[in-house]
Amino acid sequence: MLELGQSQNAAAATGDLIKDVTEADFMAEVVDASMTTPVIVDFWAPWCGPCKTLGPMLEEAVTKAKGAVRMAKVNVDEAQAIAGQLRVQSIPTVYAFWQGQPVDGFQGAVPASEIQAFVDRVIEAAGGAAADDGLDEAIAAAEEMLDQGAAVDAAQTFAAILGEDAANAKAYGGLVRAHIAMDDLDQAEAILNGAPVEISKTPELEAAHAQLELAKQAAGAGPLGELQAKVEANPDDHEARFDLAQALYAGGDAEGAVNELLDIFRRDREWNDGAAKTQLFTIFDALKPNDPVVLNGRRKLSSMIFA
Repeated sequence: MLELGQSQNAAAATGDLIKDVTEADFMAEVVDASMTTPVIVDFWAPWCGPCKTLGPMLEEAVTKAKGAVRMAKVNVDEAQAIAGQLRVQSIPTVYAFWQGQPVDGFQGAVPASEIQAFVDRVIEAAGGAAADDGLDEAIAAAEEMLDQGAAVDAAQTFAAILGEDAANAKAYGGLVRAHIAMDDLDQAEAILNGAPVEISKTPELEAAHAQLELAKQAAGAGPLGELQAKVEANPDDHEARFDLAQALYAGGDAEGAVNELLDIFRRDREWNDGAAKTQLFTIFDALKPNDPVVLNGRRKLSSMIFA
């Protein structure tokens, strides 16, 4: 069990990070205070439904920053003059103050990932660095477990990370890949389908989706030797070559799979509605962007497309 949240709780206990601010103390708690530490101002009202969702997520992100940024909560019903001066026309509205001036902001409810990015951006604009909550280190450890074949341990670690940050795309992708490694494709798909909407299109989740599709194909891949013999007997048998590419990838030979698919594309790029090109992109998405197989494969495919 990872104890990743203890330092965050300790930071919140200081009581100075998040304050309810009125018109009377806005100058002191926001404008003056922002001369040394950026202050995020949350304009809200008790009757505002989206405010009830945004406020706690914003407080969590500010607490997580461990003092690198502070937060002021302003009830617009009780601070109409301040809201008017800052032209707050709808709520929730969030402004970030640094050295007495608003430097960033947004309106409306946004997902947790965007809130975290906003807080990190404000901290960096003030010359600070986003707080290290230990999750990146834990993710790196889980990835190492997965590389070493300890998929069960990796899955438990990724799950613990998600317990701390439910919208962590790296941990979600890692958890899916861990279940793929355990040959538990149904669970991998269930996890992927249950990912928060705001991270569903991230590179980490797209890569996990591609790996899951390839794993499903691998389950039905034919005998490698028979497929190789079939292609040698008839090099224009694109179906056999496509099946051979699937079998090669299933056997861990991604480069061999890419070469066979490139051969199909070279011979007939429109075969089966461009299946070879589609499969190539699936493999490219599943691998790391800087993988030599991806770099070489993309270069060869581009040279064929634009020849």
